[in-house]
Formats: sequence, C-alpha cells, structure tokens
Amino acid sequence: MKISVIGCGAMGSIYAGYLAEAGNEVIAIDTWKEHLFEINKNGLTIEGPNNKKIIKNIKASNNFALAQGSDLFIIATKTSQVRNATKNLSKFTNNLSPVLTIQNGLGSGENVAQYIKKTNIILGVADGFGASIIEPGHIHHNAMNLIRLGEMEPRDMYRVNEISQVWSKAGFTTKTFEDIKQLVWEKFICNVTFSAPCTVYDCTLGELMATPSLWAVALGCMREAYELGLKKGIKFSFSDPVKYVTQFGLSMQNARPSMLLDHKERRLSEIDSINGMVCSMGTELEFSTPYNQALVSIIRSWEKKMENR
Repeated sequence: MKISVIGCGAMGSIYAGYLAEAGNEVIAIDTWKEHLFEINKNGLTIEGPNNKKIIKNIKASNNFALAQGSDLFIIATKTSQVRNATKNLSKFTNNLSPVLTIQNGLGSGENVAQYIKKTNIILGVADGFGASIIEPGHIHHNAMNLIRLGEMEPRDMYRVNEISQVWSKAGFTTKTFEDIKQLVWEKFICNVTFSAPCTVYDCTLGELMATPSLWAVALGCMREAYELGLKKGIKFSFSDPVKYVTQFGLSMQNARPSMLLDHKERRLSEIDSINGMVCSMGTELEFSTPYNQALVSIIRSWEKKMENR
C-alpha cells in the first residue's frame, strides 16, 4: 500500500516506521522540520522494549500534496490539530480511500467528518505504547499492546479487516470491532484517569497508583467519565471500572502520559479532548464533575500563562 501518515510525533512515527519496514510506501507528513530532516537523512530510529532499529525507507515532508493517491491515510496528530489536518488533506483525497484517525480523547471522528464522508472514516484506538520522542528522528516506546480498528459507520467490515491485515503484517497486534465507539470510550476512561492527574502531580502511572491520596483523585476523575459514558448509553465491556483502569496502569507503570510530556516541553496539551471533555459533557448533561474541573482549571491556567510569555 501507499500510506500517508499525517502527524509524526511519537505515535505517528511508530506507525510510519513499522508500516514502512513491512514494505509499504510510507509518506510522513509533519511540520517539524528537524524531525523530517533527520528521517530523510539518517532514517527513523525506533527503540522498543526488545530492540532498536533504524528505518530508512520513509519519505518525510511538510507537503500534503505528496499524500495524493494514497491507499490509506492515517491522521495521527494531536486531537486539537485533527480538523486542520483533515482540511488540508481533503484537497488531495478522492473520497474513496479510507481515512484512519487515531488519537487520545473524544471528538476526532466528528472533526474528520467535517471534510470526509463518514463512510470513509475508520476510528482507531492505540493501547499501551507509552511512546515518547527522544530527539528529532529518534522515538522510544515502552510496549506495543494493541491497535483496535472500526468503521465510524459500520458496514460489512471487509475494508476495516483488510486494513487490519496491513497493520498486522507490520508487527502490530490488531483487532477489529463493529462497535468501535465502545473501545474509544474505554480508552478515554483510561486517559482521563492518568492524563491530568499525572500532569498535575508530575509522576508516572506507577507513582500515581502507589500514592493513595493521588490515586483517589485519579479515580474520582475516572468515575465522573464512566458515569457520563453510562448516561450516553455506552455499553462498556466491564462492570468494575476501577479494576479496568488499574490493570491498564499496571501494564505500563513507568510511562508518562503524553499530556505530561507536552507540559514539560511547554507545548499545548490535549486537555480539552480528555479531562476537559468530561467537564464539557458534564455541563451538557447537568452532571457534576468536580475532580476533572479542578485539574483542568490548573492545567489550563498553566497553559494560558505559557501562551502569554
């Protein structure tokens, strides 16, 4: 396949790297010039839990036009950048090739649907990677547990199963689902549990869980999101959300959420699509969200000060 990956931060680079290594023609589109330069000059270095590899057959560019004619488009930007990325990308799609959007939080599919037909949109959920950027052209990840895929508007599953096979051949463990929204929400519950709390308290997932007072706040955030999901009719695969998020955290105790990494690098985070989304939905459904409100107000205050400097 010819595959274009839009947004090559830590996760996007992992997708691009492994898909290219499997023999696909991969175009990596991003605005980070130093990262693109290193990939084109020296290849993309990926350090995983078991090995280190350098992948040299990726074409990296900031030119969206190179994505034209792709068999698959993968949008791997931050959630806040999805709408603009899709707007730029829509000029070079034929509305036939599938567009896979894979982010933390909620709302990405709806943003893509402003420019791409819903029947062409695939939703993805990445589980348990713990990815980070070491330096331009150099990515690290703690694990590579699972990629979940499903159509935004379910049809016959043939196309999403075909895409799943491409990912599987590249070394990813993949599963397809008819009700991908359930999986998006289950990942969302985990993001809410760890993203803002680890950022505010500046700690890893394991450190958060090992400190009872901090873990109580994280579980308070989680319960608010879980109750909102139930109110929206989400059919979770579990009945014990505490056990579910605990197992998630135990699987990658040394990881730091991307929100914390963004904060340390003085970048705007995805707070609005994760813990901030809980607050927005709480307002919509007239449901109190004090735990998330408190942490969101702290992070937004930090980011406002950062923007004003």
